[in-house]
Amino acid sequence: MNTPVFAHSSITLAQARLLQLAAQGLLNTPRRAATPLALRDCIARMQLLQIDTISVVARSPYLVLFSRLGAYPQAWLDAALADGHLFETWAHEACFAPTDDVLLHRSYNQQTRRHWGLLNGQAIQVSQRAHLDGLLAHIDANGPVKSSEFARQDGKTGNGWWDRKDEKRWLEALFASGELMVKRRDSFQRVYDLAHRVHPRLADAVLPEAAAVRRHFTERAILALGITQARWVHDYFRQKPRLKDADLDALVEQGVVQRVQVQGWTLPGYVHQQHAELLQSAQAGKLRATHTALLSPFDPLVWDRERASAMFGFDYRIECYTPEDKRTYGYFVLPILHKGALVGRLDAKAHRAQGVFEVKALFLEEGVKLSDAAVRAVAEAIQRCADWHGTPEVRVGRTEPEGVAERLRGALVV
Repeated sequence: MNTPVFAHSSITLAQARLLQLAAQGLLNTPRRAATPLALRDCIARMQLLQIDTISVVARSPYLVLFSRLGAYPQAWLDAALADGHLFETWAHEACFAPTDDVLLHRSYNQQTRRHWGLLNGQAIQVSQRAHLDGLLAHIDANGPVKSSEFARQDGKTGNGWWDRKDEKRWLEALFASGELMVKRRDSFQRVYDLAHRVHPRLADAVLPEAAAVRRHFTERAILALGITQARWVHDYFRQKPRLKDADLDALVEQGVVQRVQVQGWTLPGYVHQQHAELLQSAQAGKLRATHTALLSPFDPLVWDRERASAMFGFDYRIECYTPEDKRTYGYFVLPILHKGALVGRLDAKAHRAQGVFEVKALFLEEGVKLSDAAVRAVAEAIQRCADWHGTPEVRVGRTEPEGVAERLRGALVV
């Protein structure tokens, strides 16, 4: 096996963390109030904004943006979709993505991607094409629809994706094929319309070749991550197979990305040319982390368990889909980012009717000891999140270590 040749650039792991946080928009506390344009720029920087419907706190896409922008009206994200700045697609999972990339995603989903959502749709297209054509005719004649507009005919309640009513499954199959797109969301429900009515330029568009799409997503994953090992690149857009260093040789030779030696790593890191100045700032010790925030379980910073462990020493597994008796930390556990480090995690629930933000449990990482200033920063981050939810009363339950609870309550009172 050939040993990878590193460029002359070298960086410490601590500097690499700061570089990744800067690229992801999580290095510094926002200095300006959020705007709709800043929201769209934030998504463009990340390339993808994963969608999840769990609303025990805020639904994930809104929380990911809040962690980077601070307080903003959630309606801005809805408006960005409805106004055509964003579209929905299968990517890392179900995601919002900038509309400029719509042809790239359509090409990859139609020609290459092997995702369960797409495969289910393909099976339905084969077995129930007549029903799909009837639904398309209905939408063509009557306009956009939600699945809730169709009454169940089988007497079931539909308590999960495996037991959806026919029309919902048909809508999702047509979304998977690209015949339908999401025009907007009403109370987070998808509103489907014919693709050419949502984005008229799709009707006559020529989809890019698979090789060009693969290269684009590879570059954009490296750009979004700030710094990454080759083996983590594929996960961002859920490409296959996992990349090796040799797969990035061409991009290195062309000057698109740079190989960087990260102290303590046996494999090289990669930095996109657009982050050349950021890399220099990291190497010079000029990047300083000031931000403290609660992160979504589906935040790009932590959605790759292997990467989060290698970059931050943070072993994170999403437990909301794990049976309760097998969970270690809780149902909807938010990683705690404090000045460049993932220092802990908390299990939270927003009781909106009562105006209460419940911290069911908070766990510090092994070996982490928070100074009084750090406790205040974490308390302030929790309070900001609670205020944004309209649940300003924060109640702290158990913590590990136990003494952190009293310190947090004291900081919240102040």
